[in-house]
Amino acid sequence: MASAAVVDAGDAPEPTVRNLLDQDSLKWVFVGGKGGVGKTTCSSILSVLLASVRQSVLVISTDPAHNLSDAFQQRFTKFPTLVRGFSNLYAMEIDPKVENDDLSGEGMEGFLSELTNAIPGVDEAMSFAEMLKLVQTMDYSVVVFDTAPTGHTLRLLQFPATLEKGLEKVMELKNRFGGLLDQATRLFGLGDDLNEDAMLGRLEGMKDVIEQVNKQFKDPDLTTFVCVCIPEFLSLYETERLVQELAKFEIDSHNIIINQVIFDEEAVESKLLKARVKMQQKYIDQFHMLYDDFNITKLPLLPEEVCGVQALQNFSRHFLTPYKPALKRGTVEELESRVSILKSALQEAEAELDRVRKGKQAA
Repeated sequence: MASAAVVDAGDAPEPTVRNLLDQDSLKWVFVGGKGGVGKTTCSSILSVLLASVRQSVLVISTDPAHNLSDAFQQRFTKFPTLVRGFSNLYAMEIDPKVENDDLSGEGMEGFLSELTNAIPGVDEAMSFAEMLKLVQTMDYSVVVFDTAPTGHTLRLLQFPATLEKGLEKVMELKNRFGGLLDQATRLFGLGDDLNEDAMLGRLEGMKDVIEQVNKQFKDPDLTTFVCVCIPEFLSLYETERLVQELAKFEIDSHNIIINQVIFDEEAVESKLLKARVKMQQKYIDQFHMLYDDFNITKLPLLPEEVCGVQALQNFSRHFLTPYKPALKRGTVEELESRVSILKSALQEAEAELDRVRKGKQAA
């Protein structure tokens, strides 16, 4: 496989996310990819970095398994909450389904449940439209979406079409049953909860919001999609699928973050890690070949999780400056460090051998 070196260093885009901070016009930033690759950490750090250059930032988790609260170590709800330590960064976690308290009554709820059974995904679409309505009234300068794994994200991009189907279904029911629906609601004392015109109005309103936002999503000045992955075959495959789908939906994407990289220059002694380095490099080269016009940011594999505002801020430097291992293989410092580690390991092994011998003698 050809190396990344085939791209002339002068032509290759900068391997950082600085371009996202420099693009003042950006309004919507989506962060997506396969499950378990570090999307929440990346979207949290991107929102922290954007907060340093923008007036107000909102980070939203649309993943049912909410991890924003874990990343910032602060409890978030479906309403924007100020992140501790910031004056202009807010976070919220929404469930991609219509909640009962969002509905105006039992009649409407029953009707909506019928509708959601008839059109898969319409409940998520309606919830998303309600959330976008809310976000638009708040006037944040940029909104970062921490999306669910790839399949859910692609559904989210299909919401305008889903709501279109919902409207067609309601119209079909209206035409089929005429005024029967109104009579039934009055007969059972449900008032105007199930008034088809109100229902149609609500769906029309949501469709208008989604279509308006959808136009913004297709504008590269306003919207971009950041793909997060790890240097493995399945993640490369999933990223390719995601990039193709985004192109189909006319959504701009020119940033890829490769997470959990073990750097070859790092002082790696374990045979297992050396094998992983070799395997990862093969896929990193493929990423560079496939996406030579993308900003590709490589992040190091860490021995600990990135949790809490301080840890996020510390790790954020690798998003703006390419990572350089502290100790390079073959340098005096690296060899001294290795000798020190080996001496320490030898002392531990000798102490353990001593304990085992004493144990045998005692037996």
